[in-house]
Amino acid sequence: MTRTEIHSIFPSYMPHYVSLMRWTSEGVAGLPAWRERVEDGERVIEASGGKLIGVYVTLGRYDVVEIFEAPDDERAVEILMKLQRYGAEHTETLRAFTREEAEAIIRRL
Repeated sequence: MTRTEIHSIFPSYMPHYVSLMRWTSEGVAGLPAWRERVEDGERVIEASGGKLIGVYVTLGRYDVVEIFEAPDDERAVEILMKLQRYGAEHTETLRAFTREEAEAIIRRL
C-alpha cells in the first residue's frame, strides 16, 4: 500500500519514529523534573504537527524509548532538533514502517 493509498483510507495517518535515548549527565541531574521535560517534549511534538505515542524508561543500552508520529521526515528532524536543544539526552531515531507499509515495499521487490 502506497502512502497515497494509506492516506485515502486513513486521512490522519502519519509516519512513526522511534527515538532511542541515553541520558546525558545534565539529563541525569535533571531527573527530578523528568515528567515536566516529557510534557515539554510532547508540546514541541504537537506544535510541529506530530503526536507523542509513548515514552518508556528501559533497561539496557538505552535509558528511554520514545515513539512519536510526525507529518513527514523533515518535520521529524525539526522536532528532534528542537528537543536536542535541552541537552538532556543523546538520541538515535529510526523511521518505523507499519506492517502494511513494509508489505507494500516488499511487493515492489
